[in-house]
Amino acid sequence: MTKYSVKPMSNIAQVGLDKLDGTACTLDESTTSPDGILVRSTKLTKGDISDQLKAISRAGAGVNNIPIDVCTEMGVVVFNTPGANANAVKELVLAGLMLSSRNVFDSIDFVKNLSSIQKMAELEPYLETNKKQFKGNELAGSTLGVVGLGAIGSKVARMGVALDMNVVGYDPALSVEAAWRLPSQVLPANSIEELFRESDYVSVHVPALPSTEGIINANLFQEAKNLSLLNFARHEVVNTSDVLSCLGEGALRNFITDFPTPELIKRANSHGDVILLPHIGASTAQAEENCAVMAVNQITEFLQTGNIKNSVNFPDVHLKRTTDFRISITNKNVPAMIGQIATALGDLNLNIAEMTNVSKGDIAYNLIDIENAVDDDSISRLKEIENVINVRLIC
Repeated sequence: MTKYSVKPMSNIAQVGLDKLDGTACTLDESTTSPDGILVRSTKLTKGDISDQLKAISRAGAGVNNIPIDVCTEMGVVVFNTPGANANAVKELVLAGLMLSSRNVFDSIDFVKNLSSIQKMAELEPYLETNKKQFKGNELAGSTLGVVGLGAIGSKVARMGVALDMNVVGYDPALSVEAAWRLPSQVLPANSIEELFRESDYVSVHVPALPSTEGIINANLFQEAKNLSLLNFARHEVVNTSDVLSCLGEGALRNFITDFPTPELIKRANSHGDVILLPHIGASTAQAEENCAVMAVNQITEFLQTGNIKNSVNFPDVHLKRTTDFRISITNKNVPAMIGQIATALGDLNLNIAEMTNVSKGDIAYNLIDIENAVDDDSISRLKEIENVINVRLIC
């Protein structure tokens, strides 16, 4: 069995690394040319993508710290772990809703500054007199808008229903699988503008992509009235300048986010309408372990079998192993490639037992089980086919 080296580029939970035991993959922190990379939030560059690299597994959902285009061009599969930290983020959104609606943060600060009052006889009436300034609102009966209904957003929507909130969801890319996760009480918005018009609270759960950069902006705030905005997705999806311009103008009541910026910190220190957390959405022991286990399982499965699940740049594929020799071929998604590959295999006297071909965007991926032995020369000749990106023998 071929052996593979896996290099952690971030601090990966030990329970995940332990999953390498008994596989064909070994941990190697010193190698400069690993077969696989495990990463959390560490920023990877083109220099980290060696010719030997076959896969990167991100222990988390966001992959904006990975050069996806470079990886795709070089045929490197990039995995993430959708849903592994969903409950942790959902619970922090709940905390954000409470901070937004009940003036919890200001209330705590108020009491902390009463250390000069030494007697209960003085403290109790003082609290009774002043607590009215912290009067808030109950979440029940208000409307929660959820932008993005994937693994996290669907959990947030269900949580809103459990809190007796009216829940409105918007996700133009809603999958059938995600739709099944939603309770019937979640009403679909026809547009993101409609969601902002109807909501008292909006929680954002979309990935950071070129198409979503700054998607939450002044145009949407014009549709809102006295709205609380929560961003526990990614910094890039919210236009911070527009948030700062609209706070206190009637559209935005407050902004709660896990992604501080210098401008937001300044606003938080001068006003009471911005609450900032230090990117702790997935910072729980359970979430870190879940992400680590899922990331390791995905990369070892791919390295050992060629099967792919939860890749952001390659299609999902699963082919049950039927022979001792398996070839994976990544090629540009152009016409006639299957025919060229099959012809080349025939010319090499390699008999196909099972084969699958799937594509995603500009990439096509083939898994082929071969009945007879495959040598290195055959792999080299397959690599010479025009528009083939890489070829790997898995045995």
